[in-house]
Amino acid sequence: MESGDRTALVRICDPAGRPRGTGFVADDRGTVLTSHEAVAGLARSVLHGAGGRSRTVEAGDITALPELDLALLPTAGPGELGVEPVAIALRDRIDAGTYVTIAAHGWREARVLGTAPVTYTAHGRSHRIGAALELALGTDGRDALRLGGAAVGGPVLDPESGAVIAVLGSALRAGHPGAFAVPLWAAGTGGPLDALLRRNATSVPGYGRDLNLAGALHLTATSLGSSDGPAACPDPVERPDVVAELTAFESPDRAATAPDGPAVVLGLVGAPGTGRTTELAALTARRARGPVPAPTLWLRGADLLADDTSVADAVARALRRAGRIVTAAGARGDMASATPERVARLAEESGSPLLVLLDGPEEMPPALAHEPARWTDATVAWLRENGARLVIACGPEHWETAGALCPPEVLHRPARPAARLPSAVRLGDLTAVQAERAGERYTIPPGALAPGHDRHPLTLRLLAEVRAALPGDV
Repeated sequence: MESGDRTALVRICDPAGRPRGTGFVADDRGTVLTSHEAVAGLARSVLHGAGGRSRTVEAGDITALPELDLALLPTAGPGELGVEPVAIALRDRIDAGTYVTIAAHGWREARVLGTAPVTYTAHGRSHRIGAALELALGTDGRDALRLGGAAVGGPVLDPESGAVIAVLGSALRAGHPGAFAVPLWAAGTGGPLDALLRRNATSVPGYGRDLNLAGALHLTATSLGSSDGPAACPDPVERPDVVAELTAFESPDRAATAPDGPAVVLGLVGAPGTGRTTELAALTARRARGPVPAPTLWLRGADLLADDTSVADAVARALRRAGRIVTAAGARGDMASATPERVARLAEESGSPLLVLLDGPEEMPPALAHEPARWTDATVAWLRENGARLVIACGPEHWETAGALCPPEVLHRPARPAARLPSAVRLGDLTAVQAERAGERYTIPPGALAPGHDRHPLTLRLLAEVRAALPGDV
């Protein structure tokens, strides 16, 4: 939210058009968060967004939280008002002396003096808020807040990350005069505001000191769009046995019951063309579609460097590249704070581990390949310490050495392990039924391939591409 960008705010008026306050869109459902003062006593409120868009909200549809001097107003989605949602900072404190930006008749600078207990009275009942932010405002800001109107319910922003820290109120009373705002970390657990904050964290990217799960997802997703990454793979035919093993590997429930601790490395082993990259792409898509999307970072062996001490070095480089990309696209905040450890912690707190996919490790630098034990030991230690997981998709020859360097207890043990290799999930040809489905998906007529070649994933895909490139009369 840029300092002069008023389109990021929602104006709240009564039916006669008199200003009552300001709010902001706080989630992917278009929910507007504002002060309770802005809507108290109104039978209906009129929300005005960007480009002349507006919406009327009935009092019965508003989630009133007078105990926090807050209110949640529903809309049909962020597109209805033409206003993008804003990330919310979930820090549990903010230091006195910190400078913030407030929306009070324009964007203004304010300074945090500390916290103070305040009361808010609505409908004849007083509500105590134990730790409201006390702000030092300039004369214009004090006048705007004292006069109420458009300043009520305005967001208090971190000027670096642009995330919302608190919501301004004009009817908050303390034992001394002052300007106060309700910090959103005061929500506690449970209830509609807590649910809103969770939706915000998983759907509205925050960066810098206010990096959230949505921001981590955005950063890791930039590693998925390369020409040889999942974006280049067609929708695969599902192999239920492989899906079951990959799902079990990333499941936190299974990790909690493992006697030797969670398995943190899974070998996905197959000859070239058996669909290793395609299976990684399908896994990435499933994680992105989950009830709570989970961060997945894609690496190739060529992304490793000779002086890497563990996979965390390559993950850090990928996140730095992603930070430059999202910054160029307008994101705010210090992207250096998006360390592998912080992203892994956010993923773990969401209920799913950070999953690092290493495709084609055979492409790693020769110098690193000659000292694999050192890299493997440090990688396993980092994965365990940070609750992350690693899938290595490679050929049998590479896994024979690489898998043997891993302690047996850290390897995922599938129901049907690969024969004569360290514990791994083996990929081969498709079953007859899977090959038939793939042929239908690729519009390959029956009998177009000789027996023995008609179930090989890469052969089916290449033939489909050749057929698509030929003129229609061939």
